[in-house]
Amino acid sequence: MGILSSFQNIFKIAELKSRVLFTLALLAVYRIGAHIPTPGIDGEQLSKFLLDKGGALMGFFDMFSGGALSRVTIFALGIMPYISASIILQLLTVVIPTLGRLAKEGERGRKKIVQYTRYGTVLISAVQSFGIAAGIEGMGGGAFVQNPGWSFRLMTMITLTSGTAFIMWLGEQITERGIGNGISLIIFAGIVARFPNAIIDTIRLVGAGELNIFVLIPVLALIVAVIGVIIMVERGQRKIPVQYAKRVVGRKVYGGQSTHLPLKINTAGVIPPIFASSVLMFPATIAGFIAIPWVQAVATQFAPPSVLHYVLYVGMIFFFCFFYTAIIFNPVDIADNLKKYGGFIPGVRPGQNTSEYIYRVLARITFGGALYLSVVCILPDLLRGYFNVPFYFGGTSLLIVVGVALDTISQIESHLMTRSYEGFLKKGRLKGRKG
Repeated sequence: MGILSSFQNIFKIAELKSRVLFTLALLAVYRIGAHIPTPGIDGEQLSKFLLDKGGALMGFFDMFSGGALSRVTIFALGIMPYISASIILQLLTVVIPTLGRLAKEGERGRKKIVQYTRYGTVLISAVQSFGIAAGIEGMGGGAFVQNPGWSFRLMTMITLTSGTAFIMWLGEQITERGIGNGISLIIFAGIVARFPNAIIDTIRLVGAGELNIFVLIPVLALIVAVIGVIIMVERGQRKIPVQYAKRVVGRKVYGGQSTHLPLKINTAGVIPPIFASSVLMFPATIAGFIAIPWVQAVATQFAPPSVLHYVLYVGMIFFFCFFYTAIIFNPVDIADNLKKYGGFIPGVRPGQNTSEYIYRVLARITFGGALYLSVVCILPDLLRGYFNVPFYFGGTSLLIVVGVALDTISQIESHLMTRSYEGFLKKGRLKGRKG
């Protein structure tokens, strides 16, 4: 009854009610668009061909588009071009000093970077959509295209690019006028939309005797346990104590309070498994379209369930965890800011010693976060290989679903608490991934 009353409280607040309904309406528009076919393509036959030849990489990227990529609908590219453009801009802010200064200029700089991200999204979408159009023409001897030629390529490029731009607009509208992060919720909706079919397939396999119920029950218990671990780690922080010295300005005394510097256990989020999966699956996917025995033999070594695949996958997750954390978190800047405002870590000298101390702590918790990501991402392959679990459990999809759910519930909690309504938790506000 507590959870039910909490959901009822959402609709007692007019602003929160309108935000939730607005978000649900735009997500429904996104899911409808994911089923509108791209003109000039035999989508049904092409979908079977892509899923057969594309292998793991097709299934991986199809997850982010909610199945739109394998069907080659108008939303086939999904929101991945926007994510790619955002990551590229983040990397460029470290490399290009002008962008780095722009990122530190507050709201004006943020708007400028968002504008550059939009331009980058359209550019990446145009290149990818043209490549898809040209690739589809060459597949199956041109059997999937009704009228091949430059008119088909340009029409497909415009259609898919417009679809991605529209999804980007939907995400921005949800963020501004809805509840939660719009881009994250769109990815969330695409993943969750595949759960009902997976559940139906599981029930069918149990009914047909292909999946033992005594195996399924422990696996379901393991799923619940893993979700609990993900929630605990995503909310986990390493709090470094910080003390601010007292300052006398005129007749007033400032500072003197104690606070802490929160360091997330999983600072890099889901970026490492996404990058690692993309890099490893690319050779196997290319080999699926090349009928040369030795090429396919080499490519199979990079695909599960080979030991080489798991070793490289875990190694890349660790690499991208440390690499991405180093980009978005700079201990030197933190130490300089603490010194500038009179803050210090008890027992550590300000300046370089502080930055080195923060770096050591960050390295240790990043190692733990990388280990956690590796276990969660490898678990699905082990379940499918040894327990014949027919649905995609764990990995990047589960990390995204749980993380986005935490962020969204956190925002709903803040709306409820500010208006003295009971939230989802009785012992205080729920903290999302951003703390």
